[in-house]
Amino acid sequence: HLYLNCAFYFHQRSSYLSIRWLATPKMHVARGGPLVDTPNLADLLQRDGVKLEVVPEKKGILFLKHVEYKLFSKHYKLPVIRRYSDFSVLHTLLLQKFIYRMVPPLPSKHVLKQILNSTCERDCVEGRCRALQRFMTLVIRHPILSVDELVKVFMTASSDVQVKLREVFKRAGDEYMTCPLATHVKGYIPDDIQSQAEASREFICNMHSSFQKLRDVTERMSQRTRENSADLLMFGKDLRALGSDASQPPQVAILHPSWKEHRQSLHGLSEEFRVLADKAVIQGAREEEDVVEKLSIFLDLLQSYKDLCDRHKNGIFLEHQRSLQRRRAEPLTDLLENPESRLRQQENAIVTMELRSYFSLFCLHQETQLILTYLPLTTNILAAFIQSQIQGHQEVGNHMMLSPPCFTVEMYWPDDK
Repeated sequence: HLYLNCAFYFHQRSSYLSIRWLATPKMHVARGGPLVDTPNLADLLQRDGVKLEVVPEKKGILFLKHVEYKLFSKHYKLPVIRRYSDFSVLHTLLLQKFIYRMVPPLPSKHVLKQILNSTCERDCVEGRCRALQRFMTLVIRHPILSVDELVKVFMTASSDVQVKLREVFKRAGDEYMTCPLATHVKGYIPDDIQSQAEASREFICNMHSSFQKLRDVTERMSQRTRENSADLLMFGKDLRALGSDASQPPQVAILHPSWKEHRQSLHGLSEEFRVLADKAVIQGAREEEDVVEKLSIFLDLLQSYKDLCDRHKNGIFLEHQRSLQRRRAEPLTDLLENPESRLRQQENAIVTMELRSYFSLFCLHQETQLILTYLPLTTNILAAFIQSQIQGHQEVGNHMMLSPPCFTVEMYWPDDK
């Protein structure tokens, strides 16, 4: 009976706090403070840069071979070798420790297998490498994640990185347990924090949809530019082959005065097409690096915000707290022997869950500020795309103006025309 009474009390107390939380009580609205303490865009972009490269030779035996990546860092100096599974462990532990923060998405093996089935293996490896670099870039630029011990170990450990990451995670709790402000954030968040959070979620979800369309368009245009380069180069090779001796022209054509001029014209046109193809390659690579990839980084950032909102909306933070409580659950004999102590512990757990709710909203508001800090970057990215298109057309136009004509054609019409 005592056990049932305790359970009933816990249920009543939980329901009461839930109703009181949904009622959105009046809170003190702080001006500035840690709620809006976000680095500016220049500081975020100047943070430690990372670069990933694919190690040329696969490791392992037969079908168990795996790809390794060399990870460079300006801050930590020495490069380290990592596998995809190492990134996966880091991602999982960051999600568990920073459940209230934007943890960048990691490409799943299922998606990568689909890529492998649709394209060549080299494209799959390069695509995975770009996705992993985007993941590390956002981690390093995040004001909270970048200074965590997990990231430091990942960037410096020379061996057994997965074991060391798990050891670091076991020694420390999640962010709520280590943040000095965790139990005091209630005084910093505004009264309408819940309505603000919902409005921000809808706004950023719409933004994600719009920028995904823009990224897809720029990616298709960049792809067409590279395909156009290949077509121009092939066209030039065919012209050169048409005017070569390998085409085996008859003797009458070789002796004709126009054949020599014809060959020179075809060779000249072939060279012009080669130059245009080179310019198209440069333009396509420029747009892939300066536009498509940067928009993809911004989309990954927006996706991490959507994932964070889903965790908040679905009450993942409550489940996280319950799992922590289950780890420290005491046997029934302790409850029967110390009922008052157990009730105090249960009430403390409820208060902690309430404080975690405030802390979750506090972190969500900070992450919203971080998204808005990144927003002006998209203007620069799209402006770079426009400039690249203008530059590409200008280079082609200037080249055509400077290039001498390869041949002239005279048209003769009847007098009555």
